[in-house]
Amino acid sequence: MGLGRKMLTGGAVVLCTGLAYVVWDIAKKRKSHTHTYRSLLDQYISFRVFSIVGRHMRRKLGHDCENVSAVQEEVLLQRLREHADTEYGRKYRFADVTSREDYRSLHPLTRYEHYREYVDRMIEGEEMVLTAFKPIVFGTTSGTSGKYSIIPMGQKQRVNFFLQGVTVALSCMLEGFPESDNLQKDLKIFHMPHFRESAAGIPIGPNSSSPANSQAMLNLYSTPKPGFDIMSEREALYVHLLFALKDRNLGIIEANFSFRVHTALVMMEACWQQLVTDIEKGCVDPNLDIQDGTRAELDKLMKPDPGRAQELREEFQKGFEEIVKRVWPFLGLILATDTGSFDLYRQKLKSHYCKGVPMYSPIYGATEGLVGVNIWPNDEERHYVLCPRSMVYEVIPVDRSDEDQPDTLWLEQAQLGGVYELVITNAGGLYRYRFGDVVKVVGFYHKCPVIQFMYRQGQMLNVRGEKTSEDMFYQALKSAKTSWADADLHVVDYCCAESVLVEEGQANPLPHYVVFLELQNGVKGQERQYAQQLEDCLRKTAYMYDRCRTQGSIGPLVVHVMPEGCFSEYRQHLLSNTMAGSNQLKVPRVMRRKTDVDFMMDRLKE
Repeated sequence: MGLGRKMLTGGAVVLCTGLAYVVWDIAKKRKSHTHTYRSLLDQYISFRVFSIVGRHMRRKLGHDCENVSAVQEEVLLQRLREHADTEYGRKYRFADVTSREDYRSLHPLTRYEHYREYVDRMIEGEEMVLTAFKPIVFGTTSGTSGKYSIIPMGQKQRVNFFLQGVTVALSCMLEGFPESDNLQKDLKIFHMPHFRESAAGIPIGPNSSSPANSQAMLNLYSTPKPGFDIMSEREALYVHLLFALKDRNLGIIEANFSFRVHTALVMMEACWQQLVTDIEKGCVDPNLDIQDGTRAELDKLMKPDPGRAQELREEFQKGFEEIVKRVWPFLGLILATDTGSFDLYRQKLKSHYCKGVPMYSPIYGATEGLVGVNIWPNDEERHYVLCPRSMVYEVIPVDRSDEDQPDTLWLEQAQLGGVYELVITNAGGLYRYRFGDVVKVVGFYHKCPVIQFMYRQGQMLNVRGEKTSEDMFYQALKSAKTSWADADLHVVDYCCAESVLVEEGQANPLPHYVVFLELQNGVKGQERQYAQQLEDCLRKTAYMYDRCRTQGSIGPLVVHVMPEGCFSEYRQHLLSNTMAGSNQLKVPRVMRRKTDVDFMMDRLKE
């Protein structure tokens, strides 16, 4: 009995000490005043647990990257065994595969059309067709840079994305930005996507991060839960901003892509007076199209705050340069993918709204699954280590990408400085799948390639076999922007098209590039000057383009200066005419649909 009492007493002491530490640790951290005791504890426990898991997963990633070849073969054989009894697995003799070499010899390289019939049957409710598991969602790609695809996703994939991607990125964030280890809420810019259902009752729609698949995390965000029920993008974004501005202690701004952050801050600049009025009066703008029940719940959470309103009014009246740090003085980080074509928005944020605020692009992901993680959060260059347990990777040297069945290299065979098309075998029924991303190997993490995203294959201008990539064009545009900046001329947004998609009547009979530019302080009538400056820069960046121009097989590019707000309208056009949800929407830098080009040309006539 005495021993039992001592054990109980000792346990009580340990428990009390632990609780005392938790209370002390919570008390010393900066907190958002909108926290309840429950949400405060939720955030504290979530960060502690995710941090511990993240450190473990980082160690595991390091071990896997030391043993890339063995891990890739292990993952491949495990997936083939899992799906060997499906119709697809029997057709391609998964049971006979004992090595990666067997797999490569028995299964062709594929694109989405190879799977369309199988996926259509799964949507109709058939089982054991392509995957042994029943999908939890059929994820739709955005379709903004080409035809959309529908990708089955299982519960295991979602869990692995979280463990191998999200927790690792969180661990890196806390290490790289220790001030983010607080109890401040995040402004999370996303809203509820629209889904339809398959015949089997499985959702079909965007598979990117959204309130629908983040229910357990909503307490961590500045927007209250009723705000995530708003389906219209403009109203949802306004409510996100309203509740974020109420919180002076906001810690992070987070979105899937950097352009979403930029769009939100543009709206804040346009609507600041109404936002301040709402905070001052303690109600949500009555002119917003919000359902009555949702509005009533939001209004209950609004209390008049004239002090905060006046503080905001004074800062907004000073202008919007560096506004993020002025209205949220304790904000420490912006989390968003800002590579590739999103770099434009990153540069705009850094030079204007978000001066002095670090940005971290944590994850390289796709509808098909997790591709890579950026474990160097403080680096200005965005590099990702490929995750050996997420996908089985092959690479195709980019100069052989035009071939239907080119020879591939395994992940560990990639060379430093090499530019490759990525080929993946994922956990959701895609085998040796060419999903269109082109990357450059910039280093190695142990024995695993570290890559820089370059461009999407569909995002390439090619009127005479010159193959001007999205990245080449963007580098030329950045060079042209340098000279334009001297004249206080700034690129708001842009896209391009091949002249064949433009209505007849062009003055230039040779095939050429058509560039649609929205410019801040742009001058109508100066299009030829802008075009010449951009042309000069592109000829320095793209050798084959320069050669074709010298030979006279390609005509000079044409620039159209678009009216203010054109690209905001274009995003709405894309949302209405593609499968993209606003959380995953990407403005295509190279237009492939004539309807998109017509949209732009029509704006010029207004």
